[in-house]
Amino acid sequence: MARSIDIMKDRQQAIEAGCAVLGEGFPIAIPTETVYGLAADATNPIAIAHIYETKGRPRFNPLICHMADLAMAERHAVFDPVSRALAEACWPGPLTLVLPLKPESAIHSLATAGLDTVGIRVPKGFAGELIRAFGRPLAAPSANTSGKISATSAAHVDADLGERIRLILDAGASTVGVESTIVKVEDGKLRLLRPGGLPATEIERVAGQKLLRSKKASAAIEAPGMLASHYAPGATVRLDATRVDAGEALIAFGKTSVAGANDARIVLNLSPGGDLAEAAANLFDYMKRADASGAATIAFSAIPDEGLGEAINDRLRRAAAPRE
Repeated sequence: MARSIDIMKDRQQAIEAGCAVLGEGFPIAIPTETVYGLAADATNPIAIAHIYETKGRPRFNPLICHMADLAMAERHAVFDPVSRALAEACWPGPLTLVLPLKPESAIHSLATAGLDTVGIRVPKGFAGELIRAFGRPLAAPSANTSGKISATSAAHVDADLGERIRLILDAGASTVGVESTIVKVEDGKLRLLRPGGLPATEIERVAGQKLLRSKKASAAIEAPGMLASHYAPGATVRLDATRVDAGEALIAFGKTSVAGANDARIVLNLSPGGDLAEAAANLFDYMKRADASGAATIAFSAIPDEGLGEAINDRLRRAAAPRE
């Protein structure tokens, strides 16, 4: 089982122990204001590989690289004026900026999934102190097995990953509780890549412009959480279904009735109670189960396009997009 250190009781011990394990090339669980992260040295390919191995995460999915401050971020990425304004106003905080990676950056390509961009965030509180003490950026996806609900406490991490990691740094419950919002600036325009813990209205207020939301699925994975056609199942995906044909798979949401469900090959419900957080956690697992049923088509009932529903519908539109 993982060793756990209460940061509130001994902050210095937590920093020293964290830096020691990170320096050996192993991931540790760290608290951030959004969710707990599974952090490792972003410049060390072996350490990054341990993250993927521990989470069971697809290696084509890029990782957010966490920095101690804007100065550290500037050593690794190129900032345009809009991104800089957002960084200065919103960091530290639950905002990730996707930026061009500097050629001289030591961040390993395994953390960026081979892209020429990098997702960067400056977290609040202890995580920033740890990164500053370690002296290198930390790649840190959420500290949970891929497909499971993100961890917002040390106990959540321990229950899921405790037997697979060496150290959990405990700072109590995360204050935000959902992952960071991810945006990217292209030709001076702001694009929302993933909704999250920083409201879109606040980003728009700082930037002085509207966030663009694409309604079309893209095959490109530009940032963490953009699981495009790589995650599309073998079956065709049909959205906003009000009925299901015989032999199709049905993935429902809430208490909505879908005609023909009794004749479906398999019926799964992302959240019978209509909980969007539960639905997000179940989404990809249920897609795989429906695909494994042998159905040629997977029909999804409608999901509200609000809160976490915005992220769920984004993934579904990508899965349903035309494929080459």
